[in-house]
Amino acid sequence: MKALPFRILLMILAGVCLPNLSSGSSEGLDPVRTLKSGGGVLMIRHANAPGSGDPANFKIGDCATQRNLDERGRAQARAIGVFLRHHGIVKVRVYSSQWCRCLETARLMNLGTVQQLPALNSFFSRPDDREPRLAALKAFLAEQPHDGRPIILITHYVTIEAMTGEGVSSGEGLVLQLNNGSPKVAGRLDFDP
Repeated sequence: MKALPFRILLMILAGVCLPNLSSGSSEGLDPVRTLKSGGGVLMIRHANAPGSGDPANFKIGDCATQRNLDERGRAQARAIGVFLRHHGIVKVRVYSSQWCRCLETARLMNLGTVQQLPALNSFFSRPDDREPRLAALKAFLAEQPHDGRPIILITHYVTIEAMTGEGVSSGEGLVLQLNNGSPKVAGRLDFDP
């Protein structure tokens, strides 16, 4: 059997390793272009952390009491950072839920300083926190300066679904275009390596 030329092998590997880019908008908005223009927010569900919810003894700041990333999740988080840097999305503001799996996802993306934002915290097992968290997140987004830097938010399924009406898998994100009023979904980014 003849060996594949190196260039073809690289193209095959790039196709396997680069995330799936699909537009979730009926208007055909390009999610990467939206981010690069500085008018976008990328909401990412934390990378793969086996299980669902959190243990009964869950405590913020104590990762031993939480559901955490596995090796697949760590690879997903790194792939997100590689993809974004590959597309020139490097001058960003990164915010994360205070859950360890979100913070680790954000840090492994290696895009700069990660700031904790309680408005991104899960309300999966605390439904009374849903409305106050969503109101705080909407207020946070409304206050953001239009300085050309995309905003990246690492959060949970429930937060993304409540903000957009769309569900996402672990390590997947939705790009939102900030308008006057509620953010509009510009597209979906699947970072599964």
